[in-house]
Amino acid sequence: MIKRTFDIAMAVIMLLLLSPVMLLVALLIKLTMRGEVFFRQWRPGKGEVPFQVLKFKTMRDAVNSQGELLPDEERVTRLGLWIRRASLDELPQLFNILKGDMSFVGPRPLLMEYLPYFIAEERRRHEVRPGVTGLAQINGRQDISWEDKLSLDVEYVDRQTLWLDLKILFTTVVVVLNREGILHAAPQGRLDDYRRRLGLRHVA
Repeated sequence: MIKRTFDIAMAVIMLLLLSPVMLLVALLIKLTMRGEVFFRQWRPGKGEVPFQVLKFKTMRDAVNSQGELLPDEERVTRLGLWIRRASLDELPQLFNILKGDMSFVGPRPLLMEYLPYFIAEERRRHEVRPGVTGLAQINGRQDISWEDKLSLDVEYVDRQTLWLDLKILFTTVVVVLNREGILHAAPQGRLDDYRRRLGLRHVA
């Protein structure tokens, strides 16, 4: 209850303070890219219940001659890269927090397709609400292996306290300001690439 109250209060405060920034980012996206301002995608939440995560759009909807989307690195725009480097693409997730789909701190929500490739211990990451940031994001972000990321997610489930959340939030601000581990291309790889890097068998 304390964690949820904290999430709601902080989300409201941040939305009030950052609304001018969010409006500016939305306007820039609207002027430089077609379609919606927001990127929406189904992700597994607490108890693996699906929810739609919100982010600012950073990629064009460009396709090849077969109508298939081009690789992420070819679709991300210069504006999109700047938005990601500043971590502004995550700001719409404040609405996910208000709805109760997410928390400020917790395991980052991955794709629905990845669920069958988690072993039982790794699926424990879904015992809590997914977060905007977490232990993996302050311990190497993109520089650690998928196995280590999932291990840190489960470690958070076992160790979670309000004090730990505050420590993770403070460290996240430092990481973002230092731009440590920020990707210069799309953050989500293809499912086959994920399987290879994760090294998990199909367990469904």
